[in-house]
Amino acid sequence: MLNGVLFFPVTPFDSNGEVDYRRLAEHIDRGVAAGPGGVFVACGTGEFHALGLEEFGKIVQCAVDTVAGRVPVFAGAGGSLVQAREFAASAKAHGANGILLLPPYLVTMPPAGLVEYARTVAQTTDLPLIVYNRGNAVFDEVSAVEVAQLPTVIGFKDGTGDLDNVARIVIAVKDALAGSGKEFLFFNGLPTAEITQQAYRSIGVTLYSSATFAFAPELALAFYNSLENDNAELTEALLREFFHPLVRLRNKVPGYAVSLVKHGVTMEGLDAGPVRAPLVPLTPEHQVELERITAAGRAVLAGSLAANATA
Repeated sequence: MLNGVLFFPVTPFDSNGEVDYRRLAEHIDRGVAAGPGGVFVACGTGEFHALGLEEFGKIVQCAVDTVAGRVPVFAGAGGSLVQAREFAASAKAHGANGILLLPPYLVTMPPAGLVEYARTVAQTTDLPLIVYNRGNAVFDEVSAVEVAQLPTVIGFKDGTGDLDNVARIVIAVKDALAGSGKEFLFFNGLPTAEITQQAYRSIGVTLYSSATFAFAPELALAFYNSLENDNAELTEALLREFFHPLVRLRNKVPGYAVSLVKHGVTMEGLDAGPVRAPLVPLTPEHQVELERITAAGRAVLAGSLAANATA
Protein backbone atom coordinates (compact mmCIF):
# COMPACT_ATOMS: atom_id res chain seq x y z
CA MET A 1 0.00 0.00 0.00
CA LEU A 2 1.00 3.62 -0.44
CA ASN A 3 2.69 5.64 2.28
CA GLY A 4 4.99 8.62 2.74
CA VAL A 5 5.45 11.36 0.15
CA LEU A 6 3.87 10.58 -3.22
CA PHE A 7 5.84 11.51 -6.35
CA PHE A 8 4.00 12.96 -9.37
CA PRO A 9 6.54 13.17 -12.22
CA VAL A 10 6.30 15.67 -15.04
CA THR A 11 6.27 14.43 -18.63
CA PRO A 12 9.37 15.79 -20.41
CA PHE A 13 8.94 16.92 -24.01
CA ASP A 14 11.66 17.54 -26.55
CA SER A 15 12.05 20.66 -28.70
CA ASN A 16 9.48 19.27 -31.16
CA GLY A 17 6.92 18.73 -28.42
CA GLU A 18 7.24 14.95 -28.42
CA VAL A 19 7.63 12.86 -25.24
CA ASP A 20 11.28 12.46 -24.31
CA TYR A 21 11.33 8.97 -22.80
CA ARG A 22 15.02 9.02 -21.96
CA ARG A 23 14.60 12.12 -19.82
CA LEU A 24 11.40 10.75 -18.37
CA ALA A 25 13.28 7.65 -17.20
CA GLU A 26 16.04 9.79 -15.70
CA HIS A 27 13.51 12.05 -13.96
CA ILE A 28 11.65 9.10 -12.46
CA ASP A 29 14.85 7.30 -11.44
CA ARG A 30 16.12 10.39 -9.62
CA GLY A 31 12.78 10.78 -7.87
CA VAL A 32 12.54 7.16 -6.74
CA ALA A 33 16.11 7.31 -5.44
CA ALA A 34 15.03 10.20 -3.19
CA GLY A 35 12.56 7.93 -1.40
CA PRO A 36 8.87 8.50 -2.22
CA GLY A 37 6.11 6.13 -1.19
CA GLY A 38 4.77 5.78 -4.72
CA VAL A 39 4.95 7.15 -8.27
CA PHE A 40 1.87 8.61 -9.99
CA VAL A 41 2.75 8.92 -13.65
CA ALA A 42 0.78 10.68 -16.42
CA CYS A 43 -1.53 12.37 -13.93
CA GLY A 44 -2.21 16.10 -13.49
CA THR A 45 1.42 17.16 -13.06
CA GLY A 46 2.32 14.82 -15.92
CA GLU A 47 -0.10 16.65 -18.27
CA PHE A 48 -2.52 13.75 -18.69
CA HIS A 49 -4.95 16.13 -20.38
CA ALA A 50 -2.47 16.61 -23.26
CA LEU A 51 -1.45 12.97 -23.86
CA GLY A 52 -2.54 10.54 -26.57
CA LEU A 53 -3.31 6.92 -25.79
CA GLU A 54 -0.23 5.49 -27.52
CA GLU A 55 2.25 7.80 -25.82
CA PHE A 56 0.43 7.29 -22.51
CA GLY A 57 1.10 3.55 -22.74
CA LYS A 58 4.76 4.16 -23.48
CA ILE A 59 5.00 6.58 -20.53
CA VAL A 60 3.50 3.99 -18.17
CA GLN A 61 5.83 1.30 -19.49
CA CYS A 62 8.82 3.62 -19.08
CA ALA A 63 7.81 4.33 -15.48
CA VAL A 64 7.25 0.65 -14.64
CA ASP A 65 10.59 -0.35 -16.18
CA THR A 66 12.45 2.45 -14.42
CA VAL A 67 10.87 1.96 -11.00
CA ALA A 68 11.48 -1.79 -11.28
CA GLY A 69 9.27 -2.69 -8.34
CA ARG A 70 10.87 -0.33 -5.83
CA VAL A 71 7.54 1.42 -5.12
CA PRO A 72 4.01 1.15 -6.57
CA VAL A 73 3.33 2.87 -9.90
CA PHE A 74 -0.10 4.42 -10.43
CA ALA A 75 -1.23 5.94 -13.74
CA GLY A 76 -3.92 8.48 -14.56
CA ALA A 77 -7.13 7.67 -16.43
CA GLY A 78 -10.01 9.98 -17.22
CA GLY A 79 -11.81 12.03 -19.84
CA SER A 80 -14.87 10.60 -21.54
CA LEU A 81 -16.09 7.22 -20.34
CA VAL A 82 -14.69 5.54 -23.46
CA GLN A 83 -11.34 7.30 -23.06
CA ALA A 84 -11.14 6.49 -19.36
CA ARG A 85 -11.70 2.79 -20.05
CA GLU A 86 -9.06 2.83 -22.80
CA PHE A 87 -6.48 4.52 -20.58
CA ALA A 88 -7.28 2.17 -17.69
CA ALA A 89 -6.82 -0.85 -19.95
CA SER A 90 -3.55 0.59 -21.27
CA ALA A 91 -2.28 1.17 -17.74
CA LYS A 92 -2.97 -2.47 -16.93
CA ALA A 93 -1.38 -3.71 -20.15
CA HIS A 94 1.80 -1.75 -19.50
CA GLY A 95 2.30 -2.92 -15.94
CA ALA A 96 0.90 -0.20 -13.69
CA ASN A 97 0.01 -1.20 -10.13
CA GLY A 98 -3.04 1.05 -9.90
CA ILE A 99 -5.07 3.90 -11.39
CA LEU A 100 -5.92 7.43 -10.31
CA LEU A 101 -9.33 8.12 -11.85
CA LEU A 102 -9.33 11.74 -12.99
CA PRO A 103 -12.56 13.73 -13.49
CA PRO A 104 -14.69 13.20 -16.62
CA TYR A 105 -14.31 15.80 -19.34
CA LEU A 106 -16.23 19.09 -18.91
CA VAL A 107 -19.73 17.86 -18.08
CA THR A 108 -21.44 18.58 -14.78
CA MET A 109 -22.96 15.46 -13.27
CA PRO A 110 -24.99 14.32 -10.26
CA PRO A 111 -23.15 12.14 -7.74
CA ALA A 112 -25.05 9.05 -8.91
CA GLY A 113 -23.64 9.51 -12.42
CA LEU A 114 -20.16 9.85 -10.99
CA VAL A 115 -20.60 6.55 -9.17
CA GLU A 116 -21.58 4.86 -12.43
CA TYR A 117 -18.58 6.40 -14.19
CA ALA A 118 -16.25 4.98 -11.54
CA ARG A 119 -18.03 1.61 -11.58
CA THR A 120 -17.77 1.29 -15.36
CA VAL A 121 -14.07 2.15 -15.43
CA ALA A 122 -13.38 -0.20 -12.52
CA GLN A 123 -14.97 -3.04 -14.49
CA THR A 124 -12.38 -2.51 -17.23
CA THR A 125 -9.51 -3.73 -15.09
CA ASP A 126 -8.79 -5.40 -11.78
CA LEU A 127 -6.20 -2.76 -10.86
CA PRO A 128 -6.69 -0.86 -7.59
CA LEU A 129 -8.39 2.45 -8.27
CA ILE A 130 -8.35 5.80 -6.45
CA VAL A 131 -11.20 8.20 -7.22
CA TYR A 132 -10.57 11.94 -7.44
CA ASN A 133 -13.01 14.38 -5.87
CA ARG A 134 -12.28 17.55 -7.83
CA GLY A 135 -13.59 20.09 -10.32
CA ASN A 136 -16.78 18.77 -11.89
CA ALA A 137 -16.46 15.38 -10.17
CA VAL A 138 -17.73 16.10 -6.65
CA PHE A 139 -18.92 13.29 -4.39
CA ASP A 140 -21.26 13.56 -1.44
CA GLU A 141 -21.37 11.16 1.51
CA VAL A 142 -23.77 8.69 -0.11
CA SER A 143 -21.92 8.47 -3.42
CA ALA A 144 -18.51 8.31 -1.73
CA VAL A 145 -19.67 5.35 0.39
CA GLU A 146 -21.10 3.62 -2.68
CA VAL A 147 -17.85 4.01 -4.62
CA ALA A 148 -15.71 2.98 -1.63
CA GLN A 149 -17.62 -0.30 -1.50
CA LEU A 150 -16.66 -1.20 -5.07
CA PRO A 151 -14.21 -4.13 -4.77
CA THR A 152 -11.23 -2.51 -6.49
CA VAL A 153 -11.63 1.07 -5.25
CA ILE A 154 -8.99 1.57 -2.55
CA GLY A 155 -8.88 5.32 -2.04
CA PHE A 156 -10.48 8.75 -2.20
CA LYS A 157 -8.47 11.82 -3.17
CA ASP A 158 -9.80 15.32 -2.55
CA GLY A 159 -8.92 18.34 -4.65
CA THR A 160 -11.87 20.54 -3.69
CA GLY A 161 -10.64 21.88 -0.35
CA ASP A 162 -14.16 21.55 1.05
CA LEU A 163 -13.14 20.23 4.46
CA ASP A 164 -16.73 20.19 5.69
CA ASN A 165 -17.76 17.72 2.98
CA VAL A 166 -14.53 15.71 3.13
CA ALA A 167 -14.67 15.32 6.91
CA ARG A 168 -18.16 13.88 6.63
CA ILE A 169 -17.10 11.61 3.77
CA VAL A 170 -14.14 10.26 5.77
CA ILE A 171 -16.34 9.30 8.71
CA ALA A 172 -19.14 7.92 6.52
CA VAL A 173 -16.74 5.72 4.53
CA LYS A 174 -14.96 4.47 7.64
CA ASP A 175 -18.29 3.60 9.23
CA ALA A 176 -19.52 1.83 6.08
CA LEU A 177 -16.33 -0.24 5.76
CA ALA A 178 -15.99 -1.05 9.46
CA GLY A 179 -15.68 -4.78 9.94
CA SER A 180 -15.16 -5.45 6.23
CA GLY A 181 -11.40 -5.81 6.54
CA LYS A 182 -10.92 -3.48 3.59
CA GLU A 183 -8.10 -0.96 3.96
CA PHE A 184 -9.11 2.39 2.47
CA LEU A 185 -6.89 5.42 1.86
CA PHE A 186 -7.66 9.14 1.91
CA PHE A 187 -5.51 11.70 0.09
CA ASN A 188 -5.18 15.47 0.02
CA GLY A 189 -4.96 16.27 -3.69
CA LEU A 190 -5.02 20.06 -3.65
CA PRO A 191 -2.29 21.80 -5.67
CA THR A 192 0.71 22.39 -3.38
CA ALA A 193 -0.97 20.15 -0.82
CA GLU A 194 1.58 20.97 1.87
CA ILE A 195 -0.11 24.28 2.68
CA THR A 196 -3.36 22.56 3.66
CA GLN A 197 -2.03 19.28 5.02
CA GLN A 198 -2.19 20.31 8.67
CA ALA A 199 -5.94 20.81 8.29
CA TYR A 200 -6.38 17.57 6.34
CA ARG A 201 -4.46 15.58 8.95
CA SER A 202 -6.88 16.81 11.60
CA ILE A 203 -9.79 15.09 9.79
CA GLY A 204 -7.92 11.83 9.19
CA VAL A 205 -6.40 12.47 5.73
CA THR A 206 -2.71 11.67 6.17
CA LEU A 207 -1.58 11.03 2.57
CA TYR A 208 -1.04 13.78 0.00
CA SER A 209 0.34 14.55 -3.43
CA SER A 210 3.58 16.50 -3.48
CA ALA A 211 4.29 18.32 -6.74
CA THR A 212 7.33 19.85 -5.02
CA PHE A 213 8.92 16.40 -4.76
CA ALA A 214 9.43 16.43 -8.55
CA PHE A 215 12.05 19.18 -8.36
CA ALA A 216 12.96 19.65 -4.68
CA PRO A 217 12.47 16.27 -3.00
CA GLU A 218 14.54 17.21 0.04
CA LEU A 219 12.09 20.05 0.83
CA ALA A 220 9.07 17.81 0.31
CA LEU A 221 10.53 15.12 2.56
CA ALA A 222 11.61 17.63 5.20
CA PHE A 223 8.10 19.02 5.38
CA TYR A 224 6.54 15.55 5.58
CA ASN A 225 8.91 14.53 8.38
CA SER A 226 8.36 17.77 10.25
CA LEU A 227 4.63 17.05 10.29
CA GLU A 228 5.09 13.43 11.29
CA ASN A 229 7.46 14.41 14.12
CA ASP A 230 5.43 17.43 15.28
CA ASN A 231 8.30 19.81 14.52
CA ALA A 232 6.13 22.93 14.43
CA GLU A 233 9.07 25.29 14.09
CA LEU A 234 10.39 23.69 10.90
CA THR A 235 6.89 23.18 9.50
CA GLU A 236 6.06 26.86 9.92
CA ALA A 237 9.42 28.01 8.56
CA LEU A 238 9.06 25.92 5.41
CA LEU A 239 5.52 27.19 4.91
CA ARG A 240 6.56 30.80 5.44
CA GLU A 241 9.69 30.82 3.30
CA PHE A 242 8.92 28.26 0.59
CA PHE A 243 5.41 26.83 0.26
CA HIS A 244 3.37 30.02 0.76
CA PRO A 245 5.54 32.05 -1.65
CA LEU A 246 5.33 29.16 -4.12
CA VAL A 247 1.54 29.28 -4.00
CA ARG A 248 1.51 33.05 -4.44
CA LEU A 249 3.59 32.58 -7.59
CA ARG A 250 1.46 29.64 -8.75
CA ASN A 251 -1.70 31.73 -8.48
CA LYS A 252 -0.42 34.45 -10.79
CA VAL A 253 -1.16 32.49 -13.98
CA PRO A 254 -3.70 29.70 -14.60
CA GLY A 255 -1.90 26.40 -15.21
CA TYR A 256 1.21 27.37 -13.29
CA ALA A 257 0.54 24.43 -10.94
CA VAL A 258 2.11 22.34 -13.71
CA SER A 259 4.38 24.91 -15.39
CA LEU A 260 6.15 25.79 -12.13
CA VAL A 261 6.98 22.18 -11.41
CA LYS A 262 8.16 21.51 -14.95
CA HIS A 263 10.45 24.53 -14.90
CA GLY A 264 11.64 23.46 -11.46
CA VAL A 265 12.78 20.13 -12.91
CA THR A 266 14.66 21.97 -15.66
CA MET A 267 16.10 24.39 -13.11
CA GLU A 268 17.54 21.41 -11.22
CA GLY A 269 19.51 20.19 -14.22
CA LEU A 270 17.20 17.91 -16.20
CA ASP A 271 15.63 19.66 -19.19
CA ALA A 272 11.92 18.79 -19.01
CA GLY A 273 11.12 20.84 -22.10
CA PRO A 274 8.00 22.90 -22.71
CA VAL A 275 4.45 22.41 -21.50
CA ARG A 276 1.82 21.57 -24.10
CA ALA A 277 -0.90 24.07 -24.96
CA PRO A 278 -3.16 25.31 -23.51
CA LEU A 279 -0.64 25.61 -20.64
CA VAL A 280 2.01 28.33 -20.91
CA PRO A 281 5.63 28.40 -19.70
CA LEU A 282 6.92 30.58 -16.90
CA THR A 283 7.92 34.09 -17.84
CA PRO A 284 11.62 34.93 -17.31
CA GLU A 285 10.63 37.05 -14.31
CA HIS A 286 8.75 34.15 -12.75
CA GLN A 287 11.64 31.77 -13.44
CA VAL A 288 13.88 34.00 -11.35
CA GLU A 289 11.24 34.15 -8.64
CA LEU A 290 11.00 30.35 -8.50
CA GLU A 291 14.78 30.12 -8.14
CA ARG A 292 14.68 32.61 -5.27
CA ILE A 293 11.84 30.82 -3.49
CA THR A 294 13.54 27.44 -3.82
CA ALA A 295 16.82 28.84 -2.49
CA ALA A 296 14.95 30.30 0.49
CA GLY A 297 13.41 26.92 1.26
CA ARG A 298 16.77 25.23 1.11
CA ALA A 299 18.26 27.86 3.40
CA VAL A 300 15.57 27.06 5.99
CA LEU A 301 16.35 23.35 5.72
CA ALA A 302 20.12 23.94 5.96
CA GLY A 303 19.62 26.05 9.07
CA SER A 304 17.50 23.34 10.66
CA LEU A 305 20.06 20.65 9.88
CA ALA A 306 22.87 22.79 11.27
CA ALA A 307 20.91 23.47 14.45
CA ASN A 308 20.26 19.75 14.94
CA ALA A 309 23.92 18.95 14.38
CA THR A 310 25.03 21.27 17.18
CA ALA A 311 22.19 20.40 19.56
